[in-house]
Amino acid sequence: MAMALVATLLLQRLFPYPFLFLFFPAVMASAWFGGMSAGLLAVVASTVLVDYFFVPPFHSFAINATDGTYFAAFVVCALVASWVSSSKKQSEEALREARDRLEIRVAERTAELERSNAELRRSMQEHEIAEQTLRKTQADLAHLSKVMTMGELTCSIAHEVSQPLAAVVTNGHACLEWLSAAPPDVGEARTAAERIIRDGTRAGVVLGRIRALVKKEAPTRDWLDMNEVIRELGVLLRDEAARAGVSLRLDLATDLPRVKGDRIQLQQVVLNLAVNGLDAMRGTTGRPRELLICTAKESSAAILIQVRDSGAGLSAEIAAEIFRPFFTTKPQGIGMGLPISRSIVESHQGRLWATPLSGGGSLFQFTVPIGSRDHDE
Repeated sequence: MAMALVATLLLQRLFPYPFLFLFFPAVMASAWFGGMSAGLLAVVASTVLVDYFFVPPFHSFAINATDGTYFAAFVVCALVASWVSSSKKQSEEALREARDRLEIRVAERTAELERSNAELRRSMQEHEIAEQTLRKTQADLAHLSKVMTMGELTCSIAHEVSQPLAAVVTNGHACLEWLSAAPPDVGEARTAAERIIRDGTRAGVVLGRIRALVKKEAPTRDWLDMNEVIRELGVLLRDEAARAGVSLRLDLATDLPRVKGDRIQLQQVVLNLAVNGLDAMRGTTGRPRELLICTAKESSAAILIQVRDSGAGLSAEIAAEIFRPFFTTKPQGIGMGLPISRSIVESHQGRLWATPLSGGGSLFQFTVPIGSRDHDE
């Protein structure tokens, strides 16, 4: 305000009219830096100074009637300048505070979001580890169930292997006798050697099938003929069924469409259902013991595999529980065969279910879609 007064007094010597507008920047600066109170104080001070120095009569606080309007206009302009300056200052301060609060809030939300993202990543990693552990556990249980099922067929496996091996030994002795004859009968020896090769190959095929069933390896999906898959199992099951006094019958549909699936897994399902059927008939008396394995085309979209036994059958309570993990009616069972079989069928986009038969026995059925595509296990 003092600077405005000095500058106006200096300019008054050069010009006939005082440059009172210099007081307005002073008022606005006071209101800007000091707020509304400082602005009003600057208005009062500038009003007193203008009245005393620049409004006739000079050096007096009296105001002529002719200069009253001029003086009043100055006061009004000073008040407006003070109000505009202080209001703009308040608006800018409010805007700056809002921006600062927004930045703080954004920083807080960003930090919260980063924490949430970190927790989400950690949760996803833990979930992935849990899924990997679950898949490994399921694979281990499936392998254990497969090995235990194969263990129940030990006698059949030994028989299927010992038969061609015994033939190899017999033909080997015959070959030696033909070669030891005088003169050696090379033709008969060659025939015996060919039989040795044939029976050795047969034993190798049987061992290869058993190894494939027991081997623990990643699933692979190929186009399969389920009739062929079941015929291969029939070789292992037939002797076991005979020892249990059970007649094994295969009723395989002609022109059965191929399906896309894992050969070993689907063999495991059929084998598990068949072994369960044999076990169910061990104490059956008074009616024929028969294990029937059928294939059929259920619809244009799936094939149907049925395993029927003539055992004691399933009660309503057992039928409701048999697919629950670790539920078993066998003294030496672990209760994972049927749950694993269902998970295998469902991984092929199929369905496995059990049906009690009114005349005794039970029927297990599962479907495999025709041309089903690979799905993650």
